[in-house]
Amino acid sequence: MAASTVLSTDAVAPRDRAGQWAEWVSRHFGGLQSDLYGDTDFDGHVAATQAGDVILTRLEANRHRVLRTGGMARASETPYLKIVAPWQGSATVQQDGREACARDGAWVIYDTTDAYEIANPERCDHLIVMVPKDGVAERGLRTDGVMARRLGASGISRVALETMRNTYQELPHMSAAAAQGAGELIKQLVRLSLLELSGQETAVTQREALRDRIRAHVRQHLRDPELSVDTIARALHCSRRHLYNAFAGEGESIAAYIQRERLQACIRDLQQGAGRPITEIALSWGFGNPSHFSRVFRDHTGMSPSAFRGAPVR
Repeated sequence: MAASTVLSTDAVAPRDRAGQWAEWVSRHFGGLQSDLYGDTDFDGHVAATQAGDVILTRLEANRHRVLRTGGMARASETPYLKIVAPWQGSATVQQDGREACARDGAWVIYDTTDAYEIANPERCDHLIVMVPKDGVAERGLRTDGVMARRLGASGISRVALETMRNTYQELPHMSAAAAQGAGELIKQLVRLSLLELSGQETAVTQREALRDRIRAHVRQHLRDPELSVDTIARALHCSRRHLYNAFAGEGESIAAYIQRERLQACIRDLQQGAGRPITEIALSWGFGNPSHFSRVFRDHTGMSPSAFRGAPVR
């Protein structure tokens, strides 16, 4: 039977849960920052086990975000490729200028040796798989360009998803030798999934490339209040229809993506710049109407901008 680690906030006083969760997440996943979108109520559960040198973790928690800076990545002892595969909720991974969102039936892979950010904007139940990078990225397989990509809809990546889920569920009943073999199988399936992804120039990968270009343009021009689908289409020399198609299946429109990026920028400034007026921050990130900014900020965080600024850092 595989050894396991179980962590739960159930036995932690409500006021101490955010801090305890941040400590657990940082320790278990090798150095991460986390926050709870400003929420004060939280509960979370982690159950981890291993199949050889592959670490499989089931994480159930209220909405939260995690961030790994470049410095944290460089300080990590073991390089992993990391996979998030939701059973419930969603996870959005940002890395190297790319972004991918997964729900049930898909997975996203990213590299712990580089900076990344993951948003879990609703209560989640995720399988997180950590595969030693050396066990996958070998014999000429390059991982640059295939990180922060969604997989699992079909083909070998779908087989990999089902194998990872089934392995996690059956590990308590496996011998050490069987668990080792299951871990090797997962590494092989992940490698094959990346080979398939990197070797195919399909309509899907072309759409992903356009989506990357859209996101890069949005981030570069986020402060411009005139930023819109029309201005992006003109800048990228394509039609509005192509832009909409690039975001099909992402769970949000281009306009919603722009608004989310602006909100995140405002949140960072509110956390770091106590002296700047809130309206000035909102206008500096392209929000043209302070009342509209306050409304969407409250919808996103559950708090007004002024209350968020005054809340304790979590």
